[in-house]
Amino acid sequence: MSQAQALHDRPNPTTIASQNDGFRRFACLGETPQDPLQGRLVVTHSVAEAGDGFALLAVKAVGEFDWFEPDNDPNGWHDFGSFELQGETLFWKIDLYETSSDFRFGAETPEDPSTTTRVLTIMMARDW
Repeated sequence: MSQAQALHDRPNPTTIASQNDGFRRFACLGETPQDPLQGRLVVTHSVAEAGDGFALLAVKAVGEFDWFEPDNDPNGWHDFGSFELQGETLFWKIDLYETSSDFRFGAETPEDPSTTTRVLTIMMARDW
């Protein structure tokens, strides 16, 4: 395969970033995306058990997250973030899976929403 063909076959980072942002805002803020995207929102036990509405604040903060730069988003996919909330460092990440694989295999065509399922995980940094 030529270098030009390999570059052509790479997923489009702008498309994936837009889809990830849309899914994240839908899952966390209830905003309806332009196109339906399949996925799940998961929080770790430590986030869920933090009490006093912490999990809801964390989910809202992930939905509002918009600080992407090459250091924290090297592929340009908007699939990871880190932030502080009530003295805790939290991470969130979006993993892309083949829809038909029961979360066993990564998405072969991650920019195709008909074959890709997103899993957005919110966790304490100490869970990593």
